[in-house]
Amino acid sequence: MASSELDADARVARLLQRTGFGTAAATDVTAAARAGYAKTLAAALAEGDDPGAGATPAPALGPLPERPKKPGEPEKGSRSEKDPKPEEGSKSQKERGSSEKAGQRGAAGDVRNGVRHDVRNAAAQDASRTGADGGGEDGEAADEDARKAYRSALRGQREDAVLWWLDRMVAAERPWREKRTLLWHGHWATSIGKVRSGQAMLAQNETLRRLGGGDFRTLARAMVRDPALLIWLDAPKNTAEAPNENLARELMELFVLGVGNYSEDDVREAAKALTGWTVDRRAEQGPRARFRARRHAGGSRTVLGHSGDLDARALVDLLTEEADCARHLATRWWGWLVSAENAPSRTSLDRLTEAFGARRDITAMLRALFTDPAFTDPDNVLVKQPVEYVVGTLRLLGLRPRRLPEQGGRVLLRSLGGLGQTPFAPPSVGGWPSGPAWLTTAAAQSRLTFAQYMTRAARDTEAMAAIRKETAGERPEALARLLGVREWSKSTRAVLVDASADPARSLAIALTSPEYSVLA
Repeated sequence: MASSELDADARVARLLQRTGFGTAAATDVTAAARAGYAKTLAAALAEGDDPGAGATPAPALGPLPERPKKPGEPEKGSRSEKDPKPEEGSKSQKERGSSEKAGQRGAAGDVRNGVRHDVRNAAAQDASRTGADGGGEDGEAADEDARKAYRSALRGQREDAVLWWLDRMVAAERPWREKRTLLWHGHWATSIGKVRSGQAMLAQNETLRRLGGGDFRTLARAMVRDPALLIWLDAPKNTAEAPNENLARELMELFVLGVGNYSEDDVREAAKALTGWTVDRRAEQGPRARFRARRHAGGSRTVLGHSGDLDARALVDLLTEEADCARHLATRWWGWLVSAENAPSRTSLDRLTEAFGARRDITAMLRALFTDPAFTDPDNVLVKQPVEYVVGTLRLLGLRPRRLPEQGGRVLLRSLGGLGQTPFAPPSVGGWPSGPAWLTTAAAQSRLTFAQYMTRAARDTEAMAAIRKETAGERPEALARLLGVREWSKSTRAVLVDASADPARSLAIALTSPEYSVLA
């Protein structure tokens, strides 16, 4: 139970910050306070068209060329290929939540015209053809060229996808839908690093966006047939003859029930229920899930004490009916939107699970969360996720990723990599960490580099013009209003006062301040 509550303006400011991307300018807060908390919440959660987001169509990422084999890699269909070592998507519980520091950097492409990935794909295809009939040293060199071209094409798809989604988040006029999609992405964490298909990652992204506010059962049914998730968790290797437990285990532990709410026998039986699903990577519109009946282990299965002839759909229905499902989801969303450190009370958890109800209504559960007394507890402060920090800053400054020069795209990608959260590339199936884990020394340097570049990029924007109009003495308060900071600490204020004669420097300092790094 909250010991105290925020005042009316602070309550709607917190709501706007947490249903958006971590910022709430003073003008928006004033308008929301005038409308009232209930109407502001209803407007935030409402489904409907978003002209801003709708004007940012996804890039047309074509299929990648066939990946050249690494030296010593077995031929397709060989025994060693059928029984590989554990891959990236299947991490131990201890490994989950670690930060990904590699593979996040690289030259940014021009997402505005979609040219780069086509050029890189063509280069990879040419390299593959060149090395197809090669032999000896020339053949080995051609193979290496083909591998480099393939990696370049894959990196290009990842960068195009990231810059597109950042642009969509910035452009969204109703940001909750994109924020919700980002949080679901962390829940159903899937990485292009193993999936190796921008098409599959964008398709999953749209599934999370389209189904993320309705019946959780419908979302879970779609996700166990999602090509990207199937590849990520080795589902195509899950056959009647050799069941693979990765998808079944993570479905129970991370996606639906939570740790400790199932047995090893349940995992083994659930894995058999999920057999038969493969991924056709050669489909014209991108990877597609295919059910192969001959690979499915039929017959009666017993999971969580329930017996029957279970397939993937029936298994999802069984799991989502469990009371542990509602509690697990409520606890996860609480950690993202209320507090990563203070768990919900029994009363709060009961309110959320009751709202989730038999309809498994995600939005009803979240409405209960946003109206829970603990939501307005001043002690429940959250650290901004890196994507929240970056997108919120771009929205405030009026900067669109697709309109930045190529160097700006590179800065965005490097900043997210340095901060530890690049969309479409979570570090493990457990998703990203949360809370103080984002506030590292390395992250502070990345925030500084990002803030300095974006401050220069914003020199001709309305936001910078408004800061320039203020006198040096009024500038610290003007920055607080712009950034949605309720109050500067004494130390931050002292630094801002010292820099107040320089509007751009003042803004960069404010953007890297502790007060702006959290959702108060």
